[in-house]
Amino acid sequence: MKGLEIARAYWETCGQPMMEERFPELLPVAAAGLCGSGSECFGYDDELSRDHDFEPGFILFLPGENVVDRRTAFQLERAYAALPKEFMGMKRASVQPVGGARHGVIRMSDFFSDKTGYPDGSIPLQAWLKLPDWALAEAVNGEIFRDDGGQVTGIRERLSYYPEDVRRKKLAGNLLLMAQSGQYNYARCLRHGESGAAQLATGEFVRAAMQTVFLLNRVYQPYYKWSFRAMRGLPRLSLHAALMEYLLTTGNDGKLSAEKQDVMEGIAADIIEELQRQELTQAICGDLEKHAYSVQDGIRAGEIRNLHILAAV
Repeated sequence: MKGLEIARAYWETCGQPMMEERFPELLPVAAAGLCGSGSECFGYDDELSRDHDFEPGFILFLPGENVVDRRTAFQLERAYAALPKEFMGMKRASVQPVGGARHGVIRMSDFFSDKTGYPDGSIPLQAWLKLPDWALAEAVNGEIFRDDGGQVTGIRERLSYYPEDVRRKKLAGNLLLMAQSGQYNYARCLRHGESGAAQLATGEFVRAAMQTVFLLNRVYQPYYKWSFRAMRGLPRLSLHAALMEYLLTTGNDGKLSAEKQDVMEGIAADIIEELQRQELTQAICGDLEKHAYSVQDGIRAGEIRNLHILAAV
């Protein structure tokens, strides 16, 4: 079973009965689920994932102290700690994982402040520009098993994806980086005899292209070690993950450099086609730089449009 399935089963078998018996007054204001850090929250866990920070558990989200006081929260923490130490053949860890608690009793405001800097998910427009994708992904991944009051669900809905002007700004910046690194600097570095610099240009192109693909799918890109896995599951342009792996894992000698240049141009062409399909660009050409500025021109909010084109990357 996947970690999310185990967490739900642990909640339904152990956590929910405990809440209904001992803390029924909290059910209208609390929530239970599993989200945040960890491969299991994305559904990416496998046998190897269980070698660290993996245990049966869930999060009990509590509102602020004006609704649930410290004494009650402490009692709930003790009740959670007293839940079975072993479930479905797995033991709960006796120490906290690196990075802090991933299970147990957590204030809603603390969880969402940790991920976004804003306790209720109400993020000012310009602040969206500086929030990392992986942190936003951790705020909305996983599952909420029970949320009678809907507070956690409501915050997650507010955080579900970037405002459109922010998406456009991020797209514009990444398209410009793709143009500079892949359509221009890669070949130029090789002509200078700088193979290492050419590989850096390749990496920059792949990083920006991958971010662009996630933006075009309206999906937050997770932490880098899961990015390829997540990209392979996207509905649009997912096949480019294999091409990007090829770019990163091959050298720049002989025919390879010409092949890699062709691959970059092919990725660029497909991305331009998707930009046009989504009516994000008015440019008609194969130059990603022109499309970058066209995407930026479509930003409605002047406070975002007038920032430097790379302000969001």
